[in-house]
Amino acid sequence: MTNKTTVAVFFGGKSVEHEISVLSALQAVAAFDTAKYKILPIYLTKDGKWYTGDALLDTDNFRDMKALLARCEEVYMTPAAKDQTVYRVKTSLFGKREVASFDLAFPILHGAPGEDGSLQGFFELKEIPYVGSDVLASSVSMDKIISKMVMKEAGISVTAYTWFYESEWYEREPEIMAEAEEKLGYPIIVKPANLGSSVGISKADNAEELREAVELAVSFAPRILLENVVQNLTEINCSVLGNNGDIRLSVCEEPLRSGEILSYDDKYLSGGGKGSKGGGGNSGKGMSGLKRKIPADLPATVQQNIENAARRTFRVLDNSGVVRIDFLWNTKSNEIFVNEINSIPGSLSFYLWEATNKNFTQLLDDMIGFALKRQRDRSGLVKTYDRNIFSMGGGKK
Repeated sequence: MTNKTTVAVFFGGKSVEHEISVLSALQAVAAFDTAKYKILPIYLTKDGKWYTGDALLDTDNFRDMKALLARCEEVYMTPAAKDQTVYRVKTSLFGKREVASFDLAFPILHGAPGEDGSLQGFFELKEIPYVGSDVLASSVSMDKIISKMVMKEAGISVTAYTWFYESEWYEREPEIMAEAEEKLGYPIIVKPANLGSSVGISKADNAEELREAVELAVSFAPRILLENVVQNLTEINCSVLGNNGDIRLSVCEEPLRSGEILSYDDKYLSGGGKGSKGGGGNSGKGMSGLKRKIPADLPATVQQNIENAARRTFRVLDNSGVVRIDFLWNTKSNEIFVNEINSIPGSLSFYLWEATNKNFTQLLDDMIGFALKRQRDRSGLVKTYDRNIFSMGGGKK
């Protein structure tokens, strides 16, 4: 009998997308090949505490958080390099501190902190192999302003935009309004810079609505993005899997929205059907329950342009594992714009890969394979420079 690989699945977090992370993580846990992997769930609460325990593996248990956490063990990890052990916060006098050790970290957190590179940085410091994009790719992908700057510099089409800090809004609102109206014109899309799941996003058709939209957005983030609205709009999503030497594309989807923009409710509370528990809607299925067309009905040239842009975006941002790239398609002009990159997409975009060439279990296998390959590649890099400046009298002015 071969030893199983222990995978620590990190989920939850101090984010407005906390509940979506729980759904995505438990979908993944249910799909792991239990003959190859042993799962260690590590749940991050909204106030920053870490817990583990089998009770975390049932979505229904999250209805009563107090009862759930009472059945789990509060844990922590040390900052020591290569220490892949989870320890109890509370132990009896002769109790064992160690709860479990793991071989690989699998972060399934949406939003910041977690998807933005902060947790990935912790894994890097501890030299723990982990699934998904690294620190830089995660942070750039998460930040809608920086990612636009990088893509624009690389020649990838993005919509016209402007941005500002919350403090600037209160200091020079008239100038920001004038710049937005001149550069973009109404309608304008207003977004917090570093959130996903359509949280805090609004469309403004006039100055009064723009002020209201900005006031909403600054309640979620200190930096705000204003974007030009794409006319004759159809939204198209594509998932990308791989690393910098092996890039694979899923089929495209057309998510169906109830209004002018794809909302949080469209993504997570629509539909119903199997998997929806308590209160109806799509609460048990996460992003996989969104109403959509798969595959999207696209002209051949548009399909090709999207595929080319998806590959270039994944490469330019140095993503790894699985991501979902969201596109805006002007159906009249056939222009394609990259809207945003989700470095830890809802439901890990397994539904796009099921419609392509692999089931969720195979997708998880591939993601782990890419993570282990990255760790092997990095272990061969030179990390020390064989010169001791102190022994040669260095360090003095």
